[in-house]
Amino acid sequence: MIIITYIIIGNSISKRIIIPSESIRVRVIANSNSDYDQVIKKEVKDILNKDLVNILKDASNITIFRNDLVNNLGMIEDNIEQFLTIYNLPVDVNYGLNYFPKKIFNGIEYNAGYYESLVVTLGNGLGDNWWCVLFPPLCLLEAEESDNVQYTTLVSELINKYF
Repeated sequence: MIIITYIIIGNSISKRIIIPSESIRVRVIANSNSDYDQVIKKEVKDILNKDLVNILKDASNITIFRNDLVNNLGMIEDNIEQFLTIYNLPVDVNYGLNYFPKKIFNGIEYNAGYYESLVVTLGNGLGDNWWCVLFPPLCLLEAEESDNVQYTTLVSELINKYF
């Protein structure tokens, strides 16, 4: 009975979490689904994550976060382009309202729609993508994926902290 109660409570908590409308997402779209292009996407994601952590680590609210991101878009694009020169692969870095398909992650449903976001498209952009929520900083919680209850608690705490 205790396990069943724990599962029911955990599931109902995760379904009630709603990412605030004033959030910022990030997405890296691979050139294709070939293993080669997926490896490049993961490397670009790592470069992007390092840049974003350095740029945005001190942002205390969404206005500062947004300004810091916009002011550093050129540097972000330059770093990605520099890395991609060895692959002769073009990149498009877009910040604005971009479409995201529906996604379920750790029991939380993220609706499809247009969201304020940073989207990095590699080459033809026909491959699988990686994405997360930049603000509130849910990207930092990827290590918590294996523990749904702990992840859900951290998401709730971050949303309460920033909104």
